[in-house]
Amino acid sequence: MPTALVEVRRRYSEAEEVAIMDAVHGALVAAFRIPPEDKNVRLIAHEPHRFACSPNRTQPEFFTLVTIDCFAGRSVQAKRNLYAEIVNRLAPFGIPQDHVLITLRESGAENWGIRGGQAASDVDLGFDVHV
Repeated sequence: MPTALVEVRRRYSEAEEVAIMDAVHGALVAAFRIPPEDKNVRLIAHEPHRFACSPNRTQPEFFTLVTIDCFAGRSVQAKRNLYAEIVNRLAPFGIPQDHVLITLRESGAENWGIRGGQAASDVDLGFDVHV
């Protein structure tokens, strides 16, 4: 049940925006083995002057920040797989791999309210967090 926020510094077409969100979601499905229907992804396209990045980037307009909130428990290898999956899946959009910054924020399942206001720690999630 991760949530993902993709922030970009340029405009994409509607179809490209959907495809970028699908790419990040696909990476979560592949690396964290979440159910494909468990999709919680948002995209924000900032005006470049409202989203600063290092001036040393060769193509600053393609700088992309991906922030993922998820339950604690994934292995370091699963996280490595996620990072690689994300940059590889964003490459077809012209986003250089070194222009993607990924932040993973983990919290205990008791800190998530889901399915009608229940603590996620009290619910059978239907998938294993410990991958």
